[in-house]
Amino acid sequence: MASSQCCDNPPALNPNAGEGKVVDGFGGLKAYLTGSDDAKAAVILISDVFGFEAPNLRKIADKVALSGYFVVLPDFLHGDPYKHENAEFIPVWMKSHTPGKAFEEAKPIIATLKDKGVCSVGAAGYCWGAKVAVELSKAYLIEAAVLLHPTFVTVDDMTEVRCPISVLGAEIDKISPPELVKQFEKVLLENSAVGHFVMIFPGAKHGWSVRYRHDDAVAVKRAEEVLTDMIGWFNKYLNLTLKLKPSL
Repeated sequence: MASSQCCDNPPALNPNAGEGKVVDGFGGLKAYLTGSDDAKAAVILISDVFGFEAPNLRKIADKVALSGYFVVLPDFLHGDPYKHENAEFIPVWMKSHTPGKAFEEAKPIIATLKDKGVCSVGAAGYCWGAKVAVELSKAYLIEAAVLLHPTFVTVDDMTEVRCPISVLGAEIDKISPPELVKQFEKVLLENSAVGHFVMIFPGAKHGWSVRYRHDDAVAVKRAEEVLTDMIGWFNKYLNLTLKLKPSL
């Protein structure tokens, strides 16, 4: 992995966090589900290396659901999230936890959503999960994508994006530094057929959108801002009207 920033500020995982429910077989994976079963638009949230039991991520899922979406937070890491104390083993961990594998596993999840009557699907990926989201956006499998402080995403990926995409980067980021995010924007600007929004958040560090501390008012405010941007993007392209302003 390009930098330890991917693993900074690890969350205290909690399998019981959130207002939704955990099911064992949604599209073949354990997943946290929240929102109305009758929703016609769905959002798949794709975690960073710490997985789907991160309390902040589940709180984000609940807030997205309040805007009218059925939200799926799959366990793409199969109960084996990265453990911060094993930093020297992350190359080994990555070999069995690849974004490519998660991309393939996302396909039956999308099929399950469509089978239950969902008409449009968006995906948002955090750090490691951003690579999964961009692969879905390249494969005509979703209607909108959001990448948050992405890892492994390349300029070449941006040339193949086939749905509206929002890239939300951090000013202080060694993995996807502002210079790289600006290259993403340059490529997207050349493709008039794909809607895009690119923003670099001043003062934000890699991981800021999901690995914030609740006793840090500035960090919470930044996380609220990026959540609002993400929901706004889905509202624009998944044909829903923003109902409630999200707050963390």
